[in-house]
Amino acid sequence: MTQVNNAYIVEEVQAAFGTDILEQQEPYGMLTLVINPAKIAEMLSWFKQHPIIQAGFLTDISGAHFPDLKGGELNAIYHIQSMTHNIRVRIKCFVPIENPVIPSVVSVYAGANWMERETYDYYGIQFEGHPNLKRILNVDEMEYFPLRKEYPLEDGTRTDKEDKYFGR
Repeated sequence: MTQVNNAYIVEEVQAAFGTDILEQQEPYGMLTLVINPAKIAEMLSWFKQHPIIQAGFLTDISGAHFPDLKGGELNAIYHIQSMTHNIRVRIKCFVPIENPVIPSVVSVYAGANWMERETYDYYGIQFEGHPNLKRILNVDEMEYFPLRKEYPLEDGTRTDKEDKYFGR
């Protein structure tokens, strides 16, 4: 029987996707792949249908905003797991904030439906082909995406943190 570990997965996925894998890391032992966003649905389908890896469980889809990363400010992060081999893989896709479009993976994992809606709701990442991409947790009238780092952390007009109030 084949030993399914990070080295085996990297070898298999490199053979299947080659240059679409932009970077690979293993922080804390978890295989992390940074890939071409256009290939996310194809790659997740490959992981799910692979006869040995069998990554049949999509654990989570989340987002992140890196304002200083020009051309890839928004990041969609997918966590998949093989219950058969008890191994997890993290896959990241970076997209520009001007055109934050990634293919939907609802056709691969039905459970991605609400996860993609949540990521859209908080970060504004648009999942192309999603059956009902609309806000799920915030009000429909909201014109911004609350988890983007577009606003200062503190109100610059606050006076309650001035030194004179602390005897300095």
